[in-house]
Amino acid sequence: MKRQQRSSTGRGEKLRLPKHLEHLHTNAAGIDIGSRSHFVAVPVGRDPQPVREFSSFTGDLYGMADWLQQCGIDTVAMESTGVYWIPLYEILESRGFEVRLVNARQVKNVPGRKTDVLDCQWLQQLHTYGLLNGAFRPADQVCALRAVSRQQQTMIRYGAAHTQHMQKALTQMNVLLHNVVSDITGLTGMRIIQAILAGERDPHGLAALRDGRCKNSEETIAASLVGNFRPEHLFSLKQAVDLFEFYQGKIAECDQEIARLLASFEVRAEPEPPAAEKKRPKGANRNRTTFSVPPCTELPEST
Repeated sequence: MKRQQRSSTGRGEKLRLPKHLEHLHTNAAGIDIGSRSHFVAVPVGRDPQPVREFSSFTGDLYGMADWLQQCGIDTVAMESTGVYWIPLYEILESRGFEVRLVNARQVKNVPGRKTDVLDCQWLQQLHTYGLLNGAFRPADQVCALRAVSRQQQTMIRYGAAHTQHMQKALTQMNVLLHNVVSDITGLTGMRIIQAILAGERDPHGLAALRDGRCKNSEETIAASLVGNFRPEHLFSLKQAVDLFEFYQGKIAECDQEIARLLASFEVRAEPEPPAAEKKRPKGANRNRTTFSVPPCTELPEST
């Protein structure tokens, strides 16, 4: 009798859930990004073929954007697969779509997916219910600045590798320049290396090229410059020096491009007067920028 009374109060009854979740994005599409082609899914009823495959060629990407507009799509979800998403993201964003870049790990951890549902259909369904969080994508100005900065870091890494090649060639000739100078690509080191490549072999003549700020004396430096200058090692040294200087030029070009991009930002505060130039401390970063950065800039709102 007591059990029947408890059930009549409704506490024992099973909760009735709605059949469908609330659709937050009714005009949502999902895109499965690939290196050769992309699969796109739109809501059922927008097109006789709601799932289509588009090649990764630029013309097909524009065709995909036209098809999405014909289907009445205004927001798109795609996985961040490598760098293959970048061209499509930029094209869709330029067409006015709200593009949501989704972490593949997040999509994988969402339960309830059926085995016969394609990746693009699963993305479209999750995005319709508002279950996907988009990754941060800065504004175009910031994206351009970030791309050039990353390119500069790549050039710095490549140049550093050829510095090691220079030191290897010197060691093979038993020219122990790295024992008497802190940086073989510094002022003293490059003067001596260029003189060696020009044909100078006298250790005292090479040591005389030292910079006045160098701590080691000419006698100490001259003792480290007596080596076995074999032609094959000189050839390797010359190629390493040429490549190192080539990348130094590319780093300088990146500096100029970064300065140009920074100049396009709107400065909202009065710039402070430049500080007096200080003497470069020992171990300072030789790859530092060669231009001043505005103290306060206005970053455009991200999409």
